[in-house]
Formats: sequence, C-alpha cells, structure tokens
Amino acid sequence: MIGWPEIAAILACALVAWIAWDTMKARETANKAMRDACTRHGYFFLDDTVSLVKVRARRDDDGRLHLARVYTFQYSDTGHNRRDGSITLLATRVTALSLAPVASDLRPSIPEH
Repeated sequence: MIGWPEIAAILACALVAWIAWDTMKARETANKAMRDACTRHGYFFLDDTVSLVKVRARRDDDGRLHLARVYTFQYSDTGHNRRDGSITLLATRVTALSLAPVASDLRPSIPEH
C-alpha cells in the first residue's frame, strides 16, 4: 500500500511538472507575441527570447485564478542599439505589451516648405 508521504510526494512532483510545463508554454506565447510586435513595427527582437521577471496569482475577468507573468526583452530600432520592453501574460493571454518610444517617435514633426 502507498502511504500518505508517497502520495504527497507524487502530488508535489505532479505540481512541479505542471508549473514547469505551464511556464514553458507561457514563455513560447510571449516570444511569439514579441516577434510579431517587432515585425509589425520594423524592429529587431534581440536575443530572440524574453526573460521572466515577476510571477503572481491574479484573477481574470471571469474571476478564475491564474498565474500572471511579466517578461522583459530587448529590441532595436536600428540594429545598433538596445531598447527595453516588457510583456505581461495572464495564463497564456497577452494582457500588456510595452515598447519604449524610439527617438524618431519623440521628435516634433517639422513641416516641409
């Protein structure tokens, strides 16, 4: 017969495996979303990966509890610089994506004569 310590160990291993699988799935989603955003804006997605910086429990619009993850990444508008961005996922759904404005976006437009 299997005792309670063995059952607890099996459940703990299953929980760790599920969290690892879910984290990899979320990271793949974040990487794809960043590649798509950089392509849309004409930016280079540097290092081709995101880095996990924060994980917390958060409820979705239906009240269900999910893991919210915040990832950071670097991209370039010229290929010669690095800019920081971030992406937030709730479960595997992108809820926020932030790209720092590039210098050309901040310059006032000068009318041509």
